[in-house]
Amino acid sequence: MKKALIVIGVIIGVLIIGGLIAGWMLHDPRPTGKTGPAADELAHKMMTSVNKAAWDTTTFVKWTFPGGHHFLWDKKRDMIEVRWNENRVIIRDNGHLVKAWQMENEVDGDTAEKLKEKAWSFFCNDSFWLNAVVKAFDPGTERAIVTQDDGTEALLVTYNSGGVTPGDAYLWELGDDNKPYAWRMWVNIIPTGGLAVSWEDWIELSTGALISTRHDWGTFESNMENVAGGNTLSSVGLSEDPFANLD
Repeated sequence: MKKALIVIGVIIGVLIIGGLIAGWMLHDPRPTGKTGPAADELAHKMMTSVNKAAWDTTTFVKWTFPGGHHFLWDKKRDMIEVRWNENRVIIRDNGHLVKAWQMENEVDGDTAEKLKEKAWSFFCNDSFWLNAVVKAFDPGTERAIVTQDDGTEALLVTYNSGGVTPGDAYLWELGDDNKPYAWRMWVNIIPTGGLAVSWEDWIELSTGALISTRHDWGTFESNMENVAGGNTLSSVGLSEDPFANLD
């Protein structure tokens, strides 16, 4: 038994070392670029390509994120409903709790606070993946143009503050129409820098805003489902207002 445990320990050690070496070999250092008016102009062109103006006037947005996170966002009233498993939480878009339920029973105190923290974390991450394109000028961001090996220009957006993972950076790769088709990431939760993920299968909301619903990571895909948006509840498939009497 002792020898077997030693062998298992050696195998695990080899796998860990191999993983670290593979990660180091795949790692790309974060590029530097040129900040200034040209970078800001490119960022504006990128946002225009997905009709940010229409996104800004969209009242309701609904989507399901991989892992079973279901969202309804009322952008005008600053209300967000987050549902997962047997949990339902309503928060404001500053993270403040409105109400929380488990198994359809309203909860409060520490239970509600823990659910709120989880719901807020889900929303920060999942809404970013829903439409990170329009967040290039969020507070704490910096934009820079990076010239790639093939001579094309890419837009590096660094989030120096805000959200749940400040310090992350994303290099947007743009098509001829300035619409993104992929980004490369340097983020705290992924040790390998420069990981490429596609932005594709764009759909148009009823307001005209464009949303990417498919992200190919190379080894797997993460797809948004049930994506809808508009200025009425019926535009997102609802007949009743879940935020009624909560203002």
